Amino acid sequence: MKGKQLSVRGRRICAAAAIVIFVLFCGAVSYFIGRPMIAYFEEPERFRAWVDDKHIAGRLIFIGMVVLQMLVALIPGEPLELGAGYAFGAVEGTLLCLCGILCGSALIFSFVRRFGVRAVEIFFSREKIRSLKFLQNSRRLNAVTFLIMLIPGTPKDLLSYFVALTDMKLSHWLIISTVARIPSVLSSCLSGGALGDENYLLAAIALGITALLSLIGIGIYRLIRQRQSKNE
Repeated sequence: MKGKQLSVRGRRICAAAAIVIFVLFCGAVSYFIGRPMIAYFEEPERFRAWVDDKHIAGRLIFIGMVVLQMLVALIPGEPLELGAGYAFGAVEGTLLCLCGILCGSALIFSFVRRFGVRAVEIFFSREKIRSLKFLQNSRRLNAVTFLIMLIPGTPKDLLSYFVALTDMKLSHWLIISTVARIPSVLSSCLSGGALGDENYLLAAIALGITALLSLIGIGIYRLIRQRQSKNE
């Protein structure tokens, strides 16, 4: 019995140590890599020149940047999507972003399944986590999750960490998280591509539509959350 208790304590200590290391890692990445990375994407001409110089390696590095952005939820994803459209074009930029999203979704899901709610609390408060408790309804889990991921303006980073706390399968999550995000990623890449082609009217229209859809999406998300909470 004593050995078993020590084993349980040892696992808890290892889990706590792993989470502390991950927190420190994310903090360091945000400070030393995240800030320069975002600043880099804010200079699209410089980024495009870098891509042209690196060829295939540049595309692989960009996919890694998208994965990093998803893991460290403190880093915003929009500048990467705009930069992808500017440097690679709307179609290729969208495909590269989706590859990164697929890889990042798998890593986050596996991490949270291993460490549980403590992994989610690294980035999000308990209040925000509780705001998604309505997704515990397994009958509607896949459909509601797909809808939330599809609508612009919804808390996709929070959902990426939270969904592993539900009974959703990894395969279902990878399909949902990748397919449902196509419209929002494509709109951002279209905007970036239009800027790269100096088609400022198209870029302004795409950004305006994205902003409008985001505002509408926030309202729809709040409505879904309220209705699902009442039905619990």
